[in-house]
Amino acid sequence: MTYTLHIANKRYSSWSMRPWVLFKALDIPFEEKLHFLQEDLAEQRRDYLTFSPSAKVPTLVDNSNTTLVHDSLAIAEYLAEDFPAVWPSDKLARAFARCAAAEMHSGFPAIRNECSMNVALRIELGTPSEALQRDINRLTELFNEGISKFGGPWIAGKEFSAADAFYAPIASRCKTYGIQLAGPAGEYIDRLYEHPAVQAWVEEGIVEAGILARYEADCIQGRKVLKNLGEQQILDFLGL
Repeated sequence: MTYTLHIANKRYSSWSMRPWVLFKALDIPFEEKLHFLQEDLAEQRRDYLTFSPSAKVPTLVDNSNTTLVHDSLAIAEYLAEDFPAVWPSDKLARAFARCAAAEMHSGFPAIRNECSMNVALRIELGTPSEALQRDINRLTELFNEGISKFGGPWIAGKEFSAADAFYAPIASRCKTYGIQLAGPAGEYIDRLYEHPAVQAWVEEGIVEAGILARYEADCIQGRKVLKNLGEQQILDFLGL
Protein backbone atom coordinates (compact mmCIF):
# COMPACT_ATOMS: atom_id res chain seq x y z
CA MET A 1 0.00 0.00 0.00
CA THR A 2 1.05 3.57 -0.59
CA TYR A 3 0.53 4.72 3.00
CA THR A 4 1.67 3.28 6.32
CA LEU A 5 0.21 4.86 9.44
CA HIS A 6 2.02 4.30 12.73
CA ILE A 7 -0.31 4.59 15.73
CA ALA A 8 -0.48 3.79 19.44
CA ASN A 9 -3.21 2.07 21.49
CA LYS A 10 -6.73 2.56 20.21
CA ARG A 11 -7.87 2.48 23.84
CA TYR A 12 -5.92 5.63 24.73
CA SER A 13 -4.34 7.45 21.77
CA SER A 14 -6.51 10.38 20.73
CA TRP A 15 -3.75 11.73 18.50
CA SER A 16 -3.56 8.45 16.57
CA MET A 17 -7.34 8.26 16.28
CA ARG A 18 -7.65 11.41 14.18
CA PRO A 19 -5.80 10.42 11.00
CA TRP A 20 -6.90 6.77 11.32
CA VAL A 21 -10.57 7.84 11.33
CA LEU A 22 -9.90 10.20 8.41
CA PHE A 23 -8.36 7.42 6.32
CA LYS A 24 -11.27 5.11 7.10
CA ALA A 25 -14.00 7.70 6.57
CA LEU A 26 -12.64 8.72 3.16
CA ASP A 27 -11.91 5.11 2.19
CA ILE A 28 -8.20 5.78 1.57
CA PRO A 29 -6.26 2.48 1.65
CA PHE A 30 -3.46 2.30 4.21
CA GLU A 31 -1.47 -0.15 6.29
CA GLU A 32 -1.73 0.20 10.06
CA LYS A 33 1.31 -0.29 12.30
CA LEU A 34 0.26 -0.49 15.95
CA HIS A 35 2.89 0.25 18.61
CA PHE A 36 1.64 -0.25 22.15
CA LEU A 37 2.47 2.43 24.69
CA GLN A 38 4.83 1.17 27.37
CA GLU A 39 5.24 1.58 31.12
CA ASP A 40 8.96 2.24 30.57
CA LEU A 41 8.97 5.64 28.85
CA ALA A 42 12.66 5.44 27.94
CA GLU A 43 12.10 2.10 26.23
CA GLN A 44 9.03 3.47 24.49
CA ARG A 45 11.03 6.42 23.18
CA ARG A 46 13.74 4.12 21.81
CA ASP A 47 11.08 2.02 20.09
CA TYR A 48 9.20 4.98 18.64
CA LEU A 49 12.40 6.62 17.35
CA THR A 50 12.72 3.70 14.93
CA PHE A 51 9.82 5.08 12.89
CA SER A 52 9.29 8.69 14.07
CA PRO A 53 11.88 11.47 14.46
CA SER A 54 9.77 12.98 17.26
CA ALA A 55 9.30 9.59 18.98
CA LYS A 56 5.56 10.27 18.89
CA VAL A 57 2.48 9.05 17.09
CA PRO A 58 0.84 9.32 14.68
CA THR A 59 3.44 9.10 11.95
CA LEU A 60 2.61 8.64 8.28
CA VAL A 61 4.95 7.14 5.73
CA ASP A 62 4.18 7.66 2.04
CA ASN A 63 5.82 4.57 0.60
CA SER A 64 5.63 5.91 -2.94
CA ASN A 65 8.28 8.52 -2.24
CA THR A 66 9.48 7.74 1.35
CA THR A 67 8.00 10.99 2.68
CA LEU A 68 7.50 10.88 6.45
CA VAL A 69 4.92 13.10 8.14
CA HIS A 70 4.92 13.06 11.94
CA ASP A 71 2.02 15.23 13.10
CA SER A 72 -1.73 14.65 12.92
CA LEU A 73 -2.63 18.01 11.36
CA ALA A 74 0.30 17.81 8.96
CA ILE A 75 -0.90 14.35 7.93
CA ALA A 76 -4.32 15.76 7.09
CA GLU A 77 -2.79 18.54 5.00
CA TYR A 78 -0.47 16.10 3.25
CA LEU A 79 -3.37 13.82 2.31
CA ALA A 80 -5.36 16.82 1.07
CA GLU A 81 -2.81 17.34 -1.69
CA ASP A 82 -4.03 14.13 -3.35
CA PHE A 83 -7.46 13.77 -1.75
CA PRO A 84 -9.30 17.13 -1.81
CA ALA A 85 -12.22 15.62 0.14
CA VAL A 86 -10.07 15.91 3.27
CA TRP A 87 -11.42 19.48 3.49
CA PRO A 88 -14.76 20.97 2.38
CA SER A 89 -14.89 22.17 -1.24
CA ASP A 90 -16.53 25.49 -0.30
CA LYS A 91 -13.94 28.14 0.58
CA LEU A 92 -15.75 29.50 3.66
CA ALA A 93 -16.54 26.02 4.98
CA ARG A 94 -12.95 24.96 4.35
CA ALA A 95 -11.64 27.92 6.34
CA PHE A 96 -13.98 27.11 9.21
CA ALA A 97 -13.02 23.44 9.15
CA ARG A 98 -9.31 24.27 9.19
CA CYS A 99 -9.80 26.68 12.10
CA ALA A 100 -11.79 24.06 14.01
CA ALA A 101 -9.15 21.38 13.45
CA ALA A 102 -6.34 23.75 14.43
CA GLU A 103 -8.19 24.78 17.60
CA MET A 104 -8.52 21.12 18.58
CA HIS A 105 -4.89 20.48 17.71
CA SER A 106 -3.60 23.18 20.07
CA GLY A 107 -6.40 23.87 22.53
CA PHE A 108 -8.86 22.43 25.03
CA PRO A 109 -6.23 21.69 27.72
CA ALA A 110 -8.72 20.98 30.51
CA ILE A 111 -10.58 18.23 28.70
CA ARG A 112 -7.24 16.67 27.75
CA ASN A 113 -5.95 16.76 31.34
CA GLU A 114 -9.14 15.90 33.21
CA CYS A 115 -10.80 13.55 30.74
CA SER A 116 -8.07 11.43 29.18
CA MET A 117 -9.31 9.16 26.41
CA ASN A 118 -10.28 5.60 27.27
CA VAL A 119 -12.76 4.08 24.84
CA ALA A 120 -13.59 1.15 27.14
CA LEU A 121 -14.59 2.91 30.35
CA ARG A 122 -17.65 4.80 31.52
CA ILE A 123 -16.70 7.13 34.39
CA GLU A 124 -18.75 9.33 36.70
CA LEU A 125 -17.34 12.79 36.04
CA GLY A 126 -19.05 14.71 38.83
CA THR A 127 -19.14 18.50 38.78
CA PRO A 128 -16.74 19.81 36.09
CA SER A 129 -13.98 22.17 37.13
CA GLU A 130 -14.23 25.77 35.94
CA ALA A 131 -11.58 25.09 33.30
CA LEU A 132 -13.31 21.97 32.05
CA GLN A 133 -16.66 23.75 31.90
CA ARG A 134 -15.07 26.48 29.78
CA ASP A 135 -13.84 23.82 27.34
CA ILE A 136 -17.28 22.19 27.26
CA ASN A 137 -18.91 25.57 26.62
CA ARG A 138 -16.47 26.32 23.82
CA LEU A 139 -17.06 22.94 22.17
CA THR A 140 -20.81 23.54 22.32
CA GLU A 141 -20.41 27.01 20.81
CA LEU A 142 -18.10 25.77 18.05
CA PHE A 143 -20.27 22.83 17.00
CA ASN A 144 -23.46 24.88 17.10
CA GLU A 145 -21.81 27.57 14.97
CA GLY A 146 -20.64 25.06 12.36
CA ILE A 147 -24.00 23.32 12.11
CA SER A 148 -25.84 26.66 11.92
CA LYS A 149 -23.55 28.16 9.27
CA PHE A 150 -23.15 25.18 6.99
CA GLY A 151 -26.30 23.14 7.60
CA GLY A 152 -24.75 19.92 8.87
CA PRO A 153 -24.81 17.09 9.40
CA TRP A 154 -21.06 17.52 9.86
CA ILE A 155 -19.18 20.40 11.39
CA ALA A 156 -18.64 22.20 8.07
CA GLY A 157 -21.43 20.92 5.88
CA LYS A 158 -22.75 17.83 4.17
CA GLU A 159 -19.48 15.91 3.87
CA PHE A 160 -17.31 14.41 6.60
CA SER A 161 -13.93 16.19 6.69
CA ALA A 162 -10.70 16.29 8.63
CA ALA A 163 -12.34 18.65 11.13
CA ASP A 164 -14.80 15.92 12.09
CA ALA A 165 -12.00 13.38 12.38
CA PHE A 166 -10.16 15.74 14.72
CA TYR A 167 -13.15 15.86 17.06
CA ALA A 168 -13.72 12.08 17.04
CA PRO A 169 -11.73 11.71 20.31
CA ILE A 170 -13.99 14.37 21.87
CA ALA A 171 -17.01 12.26 20.92
CA SER A 172 -15.36 9.31 22.66
CA ARG A 173 -14.57 11.38 25.74
CA CYS A 174 -18.16 12.62 25.93
CA LYS A 175 -19.34 9.01 26.06
CA THR A 176 -16.70 7.97 28.58
CA TYR A 177 -17.41 10.78 31.04
CA GLY A 178 -21.10 11.36 30.34
CA ILE A 179 -20.55 14.90 29.04
CA GLN A 180 -23.72 16.35 27.52
CA LEU A 181 -23.58 19.16 24.99
CA ALA A 182 -26.64 21.35 24.44
CA GLY A 183 -28.60 21.81 21.21
CA PRO A 184 -27.35 20.76 17.79
CA ALA A 185 -23.88 20.27 19.30
CA GLY A 186 -25.15 17.32 21.31
CA GLU A 187 -26.80 15.80 18.26
CA TYR A 188 -23.59 16.32 16.30
CA ILE A 189 -21.41 14.61 18.89
CA ASP A 190 -23.78 11.61 18.97
CA ARG A 191 -23.73 11.44 15.17
CA LEU A 192 -19.94 11.65 15.13
CA TYR A 193 -19.60 8.88 17.72
CA GLU A 194 -21.84 6.62 15.64
CA HIS A 195 -19.92 7.20 12.41
CA PRO A 196 -18.70 3.80 11.13
CA ALA A 197 -15.05 4.86 11.15
CA VAL A 198 -15.28 6.09 14.74
CA GLN A 199 -17.13 2.95 15.82
CA ALA A 200 -14.49 0.76 14.16
CA TRP A 201 -11.76 2.45 16.23
CA VAL A 202 -13.76 2.24 19.46
CA GLU A 203 -14.68 -1.41 19.00
CA GLU A 204 -11.09 -2.38 18.31
CA GLY A 205 -9.90 -0.33 21.28
CA ILE A 206 -12.31 -2.05 23.66
CA VAL A 207 -10.86 -5.50 22.94
CA GLU A 208 -7.25 -4.35 22.66
CA ALA A 209 -4.63 -6.14 24.73
CA GLY A 210 -2.23 -3.28 25.53
CA ILE A 211 -3.65 -2.08 28.87
CA LEU A 212 -1.39 0.12 31.02
CA ALA A 213 -1.94 0.80 34.72
CA ARG A 214 -0.74 4.40 34.53
CA TYR A 215 -3.12 5.24 31.69
CA GLU A 216 -6.05 3.60 33.44
CA ALA A 217 -5.29 5.58 36.61
CA ASP A 218 -4.94 8.81 34.62
CA CYS A 219 -8.40 8.29 33.15
CA ILE A 220 -10.08 7.35 36.41
CA GLN A 221 -8.36 9.93 38.69
CA GLY A 222 -10.10 8.48 41.74
CA ARG A 223 -13.57 8.77 40.21
CA LYS A 224 -16.18 6.04 40.11
CA VAL A 225 -16.03 3.63 37.17
CA LEU A 226 -19.61 2.97 36.11
CA LYS A 227 -18.84 0.40 33.45
CA ASN A 228 -15.90 -1.29 31.79
CA LEU A 229 -16.77 -2.38 28.28
CA GLY A 230 -13.52 -4.34 28.11
CA GLU A 231 -13.92 -6.17 31.42
CA GLN A 232 -12.30 -9.38 30.22
CA GLN A 233 -9.25 -7.50 28.98
CA ILE A 234 -8.79 -5.97 32.45
CA LEU A 235 -9.13 -9.40 34.06
CA ASP A 236 -6.53 -10.77 31.67
CA PHE A 237 -4.25 -7.84 32.48
CA LEU A 238 -4.58 -8.52 36.22
CA GLY A 239 -4.10 -12.26 35.71
CA LEU A 240 -7.55 -13.13 37.09
